[in-house]
Amino acid sequence: MVDRPEGPEPGTPEYEWLYGKQRRASDDATRVMPIGGQSTPEPPPDTRKRKVQAQQPYQQPPAPARPMTQPQPPGRPPQPPSGPTHPGGSGGRGRRLRLRPVKLVLLLLALWLIFLAVVPFVALRKVSTVDAFPDGDRPADQDGTNYLIVGSDSREGLTEEQRKELGTGNAGGQRTDTIMLLHTGSGPNLLTSIPRDSLVEIPGRGTSKINAAFAWGGPQLLIETVEKNTGIHIDHYIEIGFGGFVDVVDAVGGIEICPTKRMKDKDANLDIKKGCQEADGVVALGYARSRKTDPALGDITRAKHQREVVSAVGKEVLSPWTFVNPFRYWNVNMAAAQTLKVSDGTGPIDLARFGWAMTRVNGENGLTCGVPISNLAVTWDPERSKRFFQKVIEDDTDSIKGNLCTASGLPK
Repeated sequence: MVDRPEGPEPGTPEYEWLYGKQRRASDDATRVMPIGGQSTPEPPPDTRKRKVQAQQPYQQPPAPARPMTQPQPPGRPPQPPSGPTHPGGSGGRGRRLRLRPVKLVLLLLALWLIFLAVVPFVALRKVSTVDAFPDGDRPADQDGTNYLIVGSDSREGLTEEQRKELGTGNAGGQRTDTIMLLHTGSGPNLLTSIPRDSLVEIPGRGTSKINAAFAWGGPQLLIETVEKNTGIHIDHYIEIGFGGFVDVVDAVGGIEICPTKRMKDKDANLDIKKGCQEADGVVALGYARSRKTDPALGDITRAKHQREVVSAVGKEVLSPWTFVNPFRYWNVNMAAAQTLKVSDGTGPIDLARFGWAMTRVNGENGLTCGVPISNLAVTWDPERSKRFFQKVIEDDTDSIKGNLCTASGLPK
């Protein structure tokens, strides 16, 4: 009799499980392995089935459904997804929307600055140049800068209707309606009127009214006469005609004038009341030209009115509204260009400095005076005028006070 090793009897569930006969997946999955050679009783069939049902294979949960995109119109590119494109920031589209107004403002500012810089150069192309400086000996260069300003009464370029409106008449030739000297330097700007009836020595012509120098020899003889009688070196010459003067006043929207009495002058086409009032170009020109409304001082009062008008124009030109309003800025620059004449060598920077200085001849920033005279015959005072001119030569306008600087030129 052969001894059979100890183990499960054939036909028993233990035997079938151990030797792989008729094994079921559920049996393998739920059968308990014996520990220490001892078998563990199987759980009841109903319990085993519940465990099999409880231990179903793991199934990955379905991915969340993606939102359906709205159909795009035909021919339109698909819209980029919204939301942040990088951690901590808003999308690129949002960033572009924020920067767009800033870029637009910077672009408009750049274009405006270019416009402000270009317009004066465009106007300068319309300005005529003249050979204004005389040959021969002239005063040496001096500190500061001296501009000789001439308002010509030339009717050139004016129509018959304009001559009638402005009251200029039809006189031919060239004469100076206004002569002024502007000095800029280390001290206050100084604007001096030289009455056109001033009796001076004209080189090669003898003693006569200074206005005759311009009529006989144009800018060259006028500059030579001024330099010989004052000792002041003229650096730049600027001439403007009637039409240009009227256009400048109208371009700034008119100016304020303050006549001390009623003024009525048929020759100047002027009829205004006493007191401060707004004046357009035509009225301002008549106010600056009239010499018959003050029989006592005549040309002296006229020179005073001319400085008043020039100062008022300068104030209006410097107004912020001139630089904010493109139409006004354009008109101001173009107004005098067609009737403006400057000396050779007077460039855009010189004219810019001149324009700036003309706005600063009143108050603490400047002085306005008449050439010191001794009588109503407009004879220059031999002592006061020499002191006055020497102050200009030495660029010492700070010390020009008292009787050296009066509105009429007469001593106080």
